[in-house]
Amino acid sequence: MISLKKIALVSAAALTSTVLLVPSANANILTLTVNGSAATGGTAATAPVALPVPADNSVDLADALKIAVTGLDTGTVVTAVATNATLVPAVATSTAPVTASSGTASLSISTGTGTTADIFVYTKTTAVGSVAVTIRGNTTTYYVQGTAGALNAIALTAPDSAAAGSTQSLKVTGYDVFGNLKGGASINAVVSNGSTASATTLTTDTVTATNGTKTFDVAIPAAGQVTVIVYATVATAIAGMSTPVGSVSKNIAIRDLAGELAAVQAALAAEKIGRAADKAAYDSATATATKQIADLNAAIASLKALYNKLAKKYKLKTIK
Repeated sequence: MISLKKIALVSAAALTSTVLLVPSANANILTLTVNGSAATGGTAATAPVALPVPADNSVDLADALKIAVTGLDTGTVVTAVATNATLVPAVATSTAPVTASSGTASLSISTGTGTTADIFVYTKTTAVGSVAVTIRGNTTTYYVQGTAGALNAIALTAPDSAAAGSTQSLKVTGYDVFGNLKGGASINAVVSNGSTASATTLTTDTVTATNGTKTFDVAIPAAGQVTVIVYATVATAIAGMSTPVGSVSKNIAIRDLAGELAAVQAALAAEKIGRAADKAAYDSATATATKQIADLNAAIASLKALYNKLAKKYKLKTIK
């Protein structure tokens, strides 16, 4: 016969098992999308969500990671803190623009009577950024990384002067409107020395170490001046954004190192001659001064001897 105590224990165990199997009504679901499609990656810094930078100065759905939180209790406050990224509560519409200067590094959204919250993350840099979303003390971190926009500016690194007959390594660099290095950009270079000119098309590197840059060699002739001009098709100017730079030039003066060395050697020889003359003049002046001092000492000694002779004669105190 089963006792009432055993029945009670079995009933309690069954009730406990039933409670543990009931799913929580407060479970939150965070969904990541970009432009309406599920985002790829985002849960690790090594696999961030790729986002285009808002190069047109409008933060649209295509530029932002949307973090949609559902299953919230009414009145819940969702907070987010971004590092190397920017947060906005909504993206641009025809009536409510959101520009590349909009947003903050931290954002709090109160659901009020609702049960959902949306957070949008965008970035202007190609460095990896993160956003930490906190709900009821639980924090989840997601990662994003911008992809450079269209080529907006170019730069040329070249020396002010170079030795005749040498070969110089010059460098071109491409940037987007936010100053991110732009790999894969096409930049033209024209090198002229006054009598001849050569043109080449360069494509900036995409590997991490030299991303956005490209080096090229220039042969320096025997005399004259080398002019280097680089130019490219760059983005159209956009109000509120940095001004595009599509052309840069540099003049490289040609140095005659042999002639410069000869001039330095001649100047050094003249300096040595001058120093020798100065030393001879110094030695002569020193000798003259030494003789004058000797003559003066002799005169003083003669006067002292004469005085002592007279002092003895008149019984005065002599001097040493």
